[in-house]
Amino acid sequence: MSEMHDLGNIENQSLAEFTENAYLNYAMYVINDRALPHIGDGLKPVQRRIIYAMSELRLTADAKYMKSARTIGDVIGKYHPHGDSASYEAMVLMAQNFTYRYPLVDGQGNWGSPDDPKSYAAMRYTESKLTQYSKVLLSELGQGTVEWIANFDGTMEEPVVLPARLPNLLLNGGTGIAVGMATDILPHNLNEIVSACVHLLDSPKASVADLMTHIKGPDFPTGAEIISTPAEIQDTYETGRGSVRARAVFAVEAGEIVIEALPYQVSGTKILEQIASQMQAKKLPMVVDLRDESDHENPTRIVIVPRSNRVDLSALMAHLFATTDLERTYRINQNVIQLSGRPGVCSLKELLSQWLTYRQETVLKRLQFRLERILDRLHILEGLMVAFLNIDDVIEIIRTEEKPKQALMTRFELSDRQAEAILDLRLRQLAKLEEIKIKGEQEALAEERKTLEQTIGSKARLRTLIKKELLADAEIFGDARRSEIVARPEAKAFSERDLLTSDPITVVLSQNGWVRAAKGHEVKVEELSYRTGDAYLASAPGKSNQTAVFFDSTGRSYALAAHTLPSARGQGEPLTGRINPPAGSRFTGIILDDLTQKYLIASDAGYGFIGRVEDMVSKNKAGKSYLSVPPGAASLPACEIEDLETQLIAAFTSQGRLLIFPARDLPELGRGKGNKIINIPSGAVKSREEVMAHVLVFSEKDSITVFSGKRFIHLTLKELTHYRGERARRGLKLPRGFQKVDRVELNR
Repeated sequence: MSEMHDLGNIENQSLAEFTENAYLNYAMYVINDRALPHIGDGLKPVQRRIIYAMSELRLTADAKYMKSARTIGDVIGKYHPHGDSASYEAMVLMAQNFTYRYPLVDGQGNWGSPDDPKSYAAMRYTESKLTQYSKVLLSELGQGTVEWIANFDGTMEEPVVLPARLPNLLLNGGTGIAVGMATDILPHNLNEIVSACVHLLDSPKASVADLMTHIKGPDFPTGAEIISTPAEIQDTYETGRGSVRARAVFAVEAGEIVIEALPYQVSGTKILEQIASQMQAKKLPMVVDLRDESDHENPTRIVIVPRSNRVDLSALMAHLFATTDLERTYRINQNVIQLSGRPGVCSLKELLSQWLTYRQETVLKRLQFRLERILDRLHILEGLMVAFLNIDDVIEIIRTEEKPKQALMTRFELSDRQAEAILDLRLRQLAKLEEIKIKGEQEALAEERKTLEQTIGSKARLRTLIKKELLADAEIFGDARRSEIVARPEAKAFSERDLLTSDPITVVLSQNGWVRAAKGHEVKVEELSYRTGDAYLASAPGKSNQTAVFFDSTGRSYALAAHTLPSARGQGEPLTGRINPPAGSRFTGIILDDLTQKYLIASDAGYGFIGRVEDMVSKNKAGKSYLSVPPGAASLPACEIEDLETQLIAAFTSQGRLLIFPARDLPELGRGKGNKIINIPSGAVKSREEVMAHVLVFSEKDSITVFSGKRFIHLTLKELTHYRGERARRGLKLPRGFQKVDRVELNR
């Protein structure tokens, strides 16, 4: 027989509407009950439940340790019906002194290490209890200070929030990822936070800038340096969003770098792996050894050994800061459950102001709770004093009346509770001494009542009390700042060129454009082998970490990293395999020098200028048009300038004319045609009848040898002075027989 179902109570709802509502409920649950801390005690629900459960187990700082599994069992069985591993991990984090600035749990056993925070032992092996600092959250719990709600199964009660005596939210910070929002709050120094709270109580209109005279910035449990500027930190505090940069602390001992403190939540093992990886990839040729000398006395001690004492240790550390976790940026997003019960991002002032409001409410409830207890006790004491003043009548009533309680209430106008207290008296308490004790207690309670009523009725007295308690806790739990805020230069990674070894090499270029690099500077280029039909053209000594610049006849320049050039053991390789010069051009010269070095750049049309190597460099395979060369003309080999103010330029024409003038007379340009060096008729240049065949840069101590066929002439300073003139002049003819100049040599 088929079953009949009543479908009358089924609600029709679209799938879109149902999923939207379901997801919204889930999101609100995650935000309020899982991921975001409350501004009052700075705890998430799981953390709060762990602390409360441990207090219920009487695991105070003075108690014996208890197995963590026992504690977690209580937590998930009574208050937090979720996974035991997640709850235990939350407990572990509160016990790690490298994670929490002021730990709430005192752990015994393996609770992880800075190198591997998740290497903690299973809960069945570890033991735990609360720290002294946890009293800040728990000491006022049973004094009517906070609201209570039923636990998940309605069999017990738990506090909605703990009555924190200090702003734990800022002291220990916290992270969490909810639905559509997250929180990242960094830890701070207790003394600084308390000082700011006291200032805010005195000056409620204080700005964030005012508060920063007390709070310098975050304070990490592992130390390190905070290198964000005060202005950057202030901007973050004012908006509640931003970031802070922290950097490792190092010292130099006997020429070695010793890293003594790491940024927050950075493991030494990871740093060693990152540096070792660069060493294996040959990106740190200046480092020869890496050691981990960390131990119990020195939790962080990583030693970096440079190759020699010539290594720039500051530059090396700047590179490591830029490429490893030795420098780290921490996001700040001060998103919390506010007093209104809603999540929101708060500025530093809003966090402190709301917490102080919470604290004032908590203290006021505590005082009212105590006042109610005092009034109740005074009421009882008044009844007891009536009994002592009429002791004989009281005894008679108790002995003779069937309902002594009602009789006492009628006879002496007592309340039910007063009469009950009299009946609970023992005979020994009827002594005269007991009467004196009651009078003394009455006087003391009356005085305390007066003080409480004055404090409750005065906002100024209430603020004074809060300040006094804050300072008292700071005296007990406060400590010195661990993360100093310092100004440091920006981290800068080595460029590929910086990472190269600086070995002496000589780059050799052949007439057909084949290039190679030989080790050393004493290379006999005439003894190198060349391909059939090819011959030596030019060479340039330099270093392997420099850039080789090649010029072609059209005035274009090309750049190649010297360390990438083929070895001189063979005949090299053609430059056209790496660069694309114009068709019909030929290579004219090569430069291998520092980027700031100056050179004379000229064309055989008689024009030129002074240029720097850095302006000649081009990353394009097609090079760059550096020297403007007229049609039909060609560029000449570049000449190095050692001293622009004292050196001279010698320009030779193909018709045997020579002009000498100071090098400083030519302009310094980034590119272009340049200025006229020597005057040659334009028609002669176009017809190639006469061109500037050679150009040299020399000093007064040098001499020049001029070759024409088999003839040569040696010109010393005395002879060369005859040819000095102003730039762009025609120049003077060389002696008879040298109307055609084949080549010139500079003798230093």
